[in-house]
Amino acid sequence: MINKTVGLYDFQLTEQEEERAQRLHDDSIIIDLLFQGPLSPAAIPVDISERVREWCEPYRDEPMTYSRMPSKFILRMSARGEIPQFKEEWFQSGITAANRQLSLVSQESIISSMAEVQQQFDSFEWLVKAVRVDDIKEAKQKNLKAGIVTSQETNGLGTNLEMLESLYDFGLRILQLTYNTQNYIGAGCAEQSNAGLTNFGVRFVDKLNELGIVVDTGHCGKQTTLDACRHSKAPVIASHTGAEAIFEHMRCKSDEEIKAIAATGGVIGVFAMPWFIHDDPNQSTINHVIDHIDHIVNLVGINHVGIGTDWPMSDVEWSLVYFKEHVAPKLGFAKGNGPSTETIIGLERYSYFINFTRGLVKRGYTDEEIGKILGGNWLRVFAEVWK
Repeated sequence: MINKTVGLYDFQLTEQEEERAQRLHDDSIIIDLLFQGPLSPAAIPVDISERVREWCEPYRDEPMTYSRMPSKFILRMSARGEIPQFKEEWFQSGITAANRQLSLVSQESIISSMAEVQQQFDSFEWLVKAVRVDDIKEAKQKNLKAGIVTSQETNGLGTNLEMLESLYDFGLRILQLTYNTQNYIGAGCAEQSNAGLTNFGVRFVDKLNELGIVVDTGHCGKQTTLDACRHSKAPVIASHTGAEAIFEHMRCKSDEEIKAIAATGGVIGVFAMPWFIHDDPNQSTINHVIDHIDHIVNLVGINHVGIGTDWPMSDVEWSLVYFKEHVAPKLGFAKGNGPSTETIIGLERYSYFINFTRGLVKRGYTDEEIGKILGGNWLRVFAEVWK
């Protein structure tokens, strides 16, 4: 169970273990590589949620627009200082660096999302754009936060490899090859064909290697993941996934894929998605998340696992319900199977992130091992790939 007052999951740690967990959390560079925060429905005031609903209501019959509008409004309000919880939750989480996500779905979304991401860096004096490893280390030293520009989609690029150079210049440092379905690059995890990388996909991976952009296979199908690992000359990652051996789901990676990623020197980031890690999303806990971490460590070693929570969202509850009913099926999710209002017990808010550290202490990991899982392994990959 979790103590709702302070957000601490009941791991039954001793006083000495609690002190050790707090020290490790304070001292470590912590990286969440699929950071949908720092807000969550539980951290957004009710009056803000209702105000946003009024603004969005005229677009209710346009599912994609309607579902995306709340988070955009919330981000703009945060940038204007109208939602102080944006900064409070991030700093209370202890997370040093986390991704700031571009939408590369279309030409229009590329432009608008670049503006939205840049607005964050321009508005928050405490947030720096991380384009080199030293940016993250310096942020930790100066009690700042670092944002890593990433994207989960590539459809808007078409077959234009030159656009990747412009995105790199903007700060893009991690790029997922496919989302759930088929694109020009390869097959996603929901694609029945499991076709793997296309000829263009091989060239695309080569271009990412050339530029110094990390190849991400989080949503990729099995063969696409294996092909990416075979063709990439640099470490490959899965920024947010789980272990299929612990819970069988299309979004989790098989042992074969985990081994292939590790063999490149890459890292598998474990997510905190209630529907993808345990058979009951209403009873999924931080312990279930750590079960996936344990499996990966036992399979490929301590140097190849990290954290990429992917949940909860900086969104409001009514919008998430609408998304699950009207939008998720269009993105390749099975009916009823996808993001909604459930959260991991122990990670209802990003300010509860210390529960990862506390849980790893409970599982018996050493200080060095915990540091690697919390962020050290991601840093090692960045140092090897970023140019």
